[in-house]
Amino acid sequence: MHHWVQASSSDFSGTPPQARSGHTAVNVGKSMVVVFGGLVDKKFLSDIIVYDIENKLWFEPECTGSESEGQVGPTPRAFHVAITIDCHMFIFGGRSGGKRLGDFWVLDTDIWQWSELTSFGDLPTPRDFAAAAAIGSQKIVLCGGWDGKKWLSDVYVMDTMSLEWLELSVSGSLPPPRCGHTATMVEKRLLVFGGRGGGGPIMGDLWALKGLIDEERETPGWTQLKLPGQAPSSRCGHTVTSGGHYLLLFGGHGTGGWLSRYDVYYNDTIILDRVTAQWKRLPIGNEPPPPRAYHTMTCIGARHLLIGGFDGKLTFGDLWWLVPEDDPIAKRSSVPQVVNPPEIKESERELDKERGQDGFSIVDLQQKMGISVSSGLRLQIPEESEDQEFVELGTRLIEGDVVDERASMIQMAAQALRQHWKQSTPRTLQLKELGSLLRDYQRLVTRIFTTQSSLTSADFGLPGTKTFTFYHIKSSSEVILHDFLLLLPLLNICNQLIYVLHHRKDPCTDFTLNYVAV
Repeated sequence: MHHWVQASSSDFSGTPPQARSGHTAVNVGKSMVVVFGGLVDKKFLSDIIVYDIENKLWFEPECTGSESEGQVGPTPRAFHVAITIDCHMFIFGGRSGGKRLGDFWVLDTDIWQWSELTSFGDLPTPRDFAAAAAIGSQKIVLCGGWDGKKWLSDVYVMDTMSLEWLELSVSGSLPPPRCGHTATMVEKRLLVFGGRGGGGPIMGDLWALKGLIDEERETPGWTQLKLPGQAPSSRCGHTVTSGGHYLLLFGGHGTGGWLSRYDVYYNDTIILDRVTAQWKRLPIGNEPPPPRAYHTMTCIGARHLLIGGFDGKLTFGDLWWLVPEDDPIAKRSSVPQVVNPPEIKESERELDKERGQDGFSIVDLQQKMGISVSSGLRLQIPEESEDQEFVELGTRLIEGDVVDERASMIQMAAQALRQHWKQSTPRTLQLKELGSLLRDYQRLVTRIFTTQSSLTSADFGLPGTKTFTFYHIKSSSEVILHDFLLLLPLLNICNQLIYVLHHRKDPCTDFTLNYVAV
């Protein structure tokens, strides 16, 4: 069993990467993870952010070396490839604006020096969305991509000592051209999965390329693999990360079907077991991160670190750990997800009352709100003291204040954060706040109705069930940014009602709602 745990400020010091997608994140030995480039709000990035694993520190090194268009190092880009060999990170291609790139760079992470490499041989054409992997400790293999006009299926091998590129001549059947796929070296074979193919279809095929290891003296050739088990659905923009005896696949996006013009984004976690040579679903004990593609996953010991990504609407700036259940931070994971729980029958509600429980379930609340519960959806809404992200956001706002008791600290943090939101607008909200904002709204709505279940939506000053628009939503990624124009005042209305109920006054006559109709 594994757990997803959202990273918090207690996990490291320094400033982690800002929101981005299409970036790269690579391991340099066992000491560092180096993040480069990416895209956010149509802006291409060229920054380097490093995670020092031993010291649990994020920092931005001051790099020197070759200049390109007035800056040290590569120009801003996304959807490039990055490969590390020893202490060197090699960068090739990518996109900047509408331009595909074909330049080749290396960063020496011992001295943080960039060098643009003058390559030799059969150079790859400029491209983005290609895939690459290291072959041993000296060579790099690059395959596929998109050159702005056509999908590619070519394979290049580059010797990092001679800086010579060689286009590989492959016999037999070839995989269809593609971009947005993954390429991973497993023993002596390169495994390629998925991607978007020529003409646009998204694929879910798995191919193995032999003949990359000189000592084997094999003729290069592709073989399509059809493995047993629960294979991933067709997708592109996913990640495949090595982890012990398995490969771990996460996320990506596929098509919504021929009736839909929208892509479907995934947050499933699937492993390819190298021992049994079959696909398996990794058992997860809680809710995964919001669906996304064009993120990165890196392996740090027994943990995997997820950074950024894009879900068709939002670019993520969150960081997540995927950890085994015996990891010390696994206990921070949210309440385990109940998959298709049975509906609560009336007889079971009566039994709850007989047992001395309050007799008011979340399902009752959803029915009163007019929300369909036929799917058996039952939200797990933590209290403030159990909502670590909520408490941490509020604590940052009261830093410097003297707090003696933990209960007082949580109360002060909650008050400070709700006051901050009262003064916020959708434009000033930060992405990292949205999940806590949504949960706090749901928490307060629940508290109001369980405290005084005679309240109706009219008591909130809004027509119909508009007050409860967001109650059943499980993740802030399901709420478009414009909707926070409604969610912010709803949260503040809930705060006022909680205050009135606490003082046992009539919420309909004791105060006036000072919010314009939304």
